[in-house]
Amino acid sequence: MPAAAKKREFDLSEFPPGTVVEYTRLLCLACIFDLFTKQMRLAPRTAYSEIKRHEPTIAELTARTPVRPYFDSDEKHPRCPYCDAAKRWHARFDTYRIEGSKATDASRRALVKSLPKAEDQFLMIEVRSTRRAVFFEWLDGLGRQLDFTDDAWLIQATRAYLERIEPKTVWAEVFKDLRAVRRSQRLEAGWERDGARLFLTPSLYHDALLVQYLVSRSHAHGGLTMEGRLTLHELMRRLRYVGYLDAHGVSEGDQFEALEKLIEDLTGGDAAVKLYYIVDRRDFLDKVKTVYAHYAT
Repeated sequence: MPAAAKKREFDLSEFPPGTVVEYTRLLCLACIFDLFTKQMRLAPRTAYSEIKRHEPTIAELTARTPVRPYFDSDEKHPRCPYCDAAKRWHARFDTYRIEGSKATDASRRALVKSLPKAEDQFLMIEVRSTRRAVFFEWLDGLGRQLDFTDDAWLIQATRAYLERIEPKTVWAEVFKDLRAVRRSQRLEAGWERDGARLFLTPSLYHDALLVQYLVSRSHAHGGLTMEGRLTLHELMRRLRYVGYLDAHGVSEGDQFEALEKLIEDLTGGDAAVKLYYIVDRRDFLDKVKTVYAHYAT
């Protein structure tokens, strides 16, 4: 689940919006200590030594559905869904995934350098992925944040996409009190704000339209966009009429193949990208000591 708000010893504000994804996952130490001491019949001290070396996998920390002994909860005083253990038996892992790029590399190195090194309080894990996979992970997270019953989500989705492709622009200022996003017939590059309206070049506008379609298509028949609700056929017809398909080298053919080609161009396809995970083990290390003290008495 997304990371809860909390006091941190490091600052993520230097990273462009959309380049850092935060996760929080709980681990039931009662489940683990019972496994080691009751089923495996290890002495509490031996169990403690083994458990404190535990280094969770990225899948255990970020998968949408957690697996025992991991679980998610937004409750103030959660109980383990497996053994009903109270909050004092739970350890929290906070994980930060940073997308590797020129816009983030310097800030990431500075952040890693600032973290304490003693007792492996933080794990650094590097994973290779593709730009397409990262884009759809971003899109999935965006979709869970948006309220599709409120038309304001269309502007919010447009802003999120622009933040992703132009991270150096202060989009919060550009979108302040914005009421509409329009396609410009005059601009040849970029964007321009006029009053409460934001004008985008045709190419950029239709990129945003495609993002809106993709993020909303599983929530309604077709996809919701700034041009209204569109089926895939209607979307392709509109994009062909304005020359968007020709600009992307998409010829006449199957509409699903055309969509795949557009997605390839929009996301960067199978181009390699590095993902850097920072796993905060501090709460885990503290709680393991506390739980061990209980078993040792």
